[in-house]
Amino acid sequence: MNIREQYQQFEDQFLSPYAVRSQNTRGRIRELAPCEVRTDFQRDRDRIIHSKAFRRLKHKTQVFIAPEGDHYRTRLTHTLEVAQIARTISRALRLNEDLTEAIALGHDLGHTPFGHAGEHALNDLLPGGFRHYEQSLRVVDVLEGNQGLNLTYEVRDGILKHTGEAEPETLEGMVVKISDRIAYINHDIDDAIRAGKISYDELPRECVDLLGREHSRRINTMVRDTILNSMGKPQVAMSSEVAKATHKLRDFLFDVVYMGAEAQQEESKARFIIEKIYRLVLDKPELLGREHGQDLAKERVAADFVAGMTDRYAIRFFNSHFLPLPLAELG
Repeated sequence: MNIREQYQQFEDQFLSPYAVRSQNTRGRIRELAPCEVRTDFQRDRDRIIHSKAFRRLKHKTQVFIAPEGDHYRTRLTHTLEVAQIARTISRALRLNEDLTEAIALGHDLGHTPFGHAGEHALNDLLPGGFRHYEQSLRVVDVLEGNQGLNLTYEVRDGILKHTGEAEPETLEGMVVKISDRIAYINHDIDDAIRAGKISYDELPRECVDLLGREHSRRINTMVRDTILNSMGKPQVAMSSEVAKATHKLRDFLFDVVYMGAEAQQEESKARFIIEKIYRLVLDKPELLGREHGQDLAKERVAADFVAGMTDRYAIRFFNSHFLPLPLAELG
């Protein structure tokens, strides 16, 4: 019995009856010989971590575009916070921690530069619209390495359904969906306070009273509630009371931080850059390089190119093509 088989035996003995066993995966798009050391979900996690798309997340905006300061979240630190929260919940519920971690690490690989401002811009430009969760699946299925990462069905399902109306088919995917919201609500509050956009006293009082005033206490309340409310059940969810307070905090962030006057002004700048780059590469596809010369609609190829950019690369690309040389060098 090799190491992988020993671990699969451990999964059978220890995991909840509602957890996905790695040996029961619905498989990959292209068949792959088993690894002697790692399970299929451990292998998926490793493939995501070693991908170029994962490394680019460190230079993609979470909320604040080009913030001054070293402590603001990026798309990479958000991803790591989601993975940490999701693993804590999964472990407590005896779900498959490796599957949970792989979904969490891959869930935002398709995000654009400039956060949701970039996503909104591409959604308006691309025929049929653009949604980052669909792009994340496209990255792992097609774009990374020109052939995709060839991940398991369960990881791909969790990535695609980590946000929006569709529910993941696995409890591990449900954990990531909740953990994503727990992470971004709390760290966006933390970053907004650090940036002076809001103060603790502006947070809805009833939410603070229930969830906690401090960053760590709010996360602890949400995580413990999710665990206690989901034990022994074929679903993962917060209690209605905590879920209501969580949604209220999210609404507060949308009203005050995401859709505030200053945020809208910054979004308009990001939209301008994205639109200019997108239209430029439509007119001059030679700028895409050979690796992007796929047999696809030019709009799709242009969107893939723009979505894969980091914030700083998008700014450099914009400067080099739209500003006079001395000004472009400032970027």
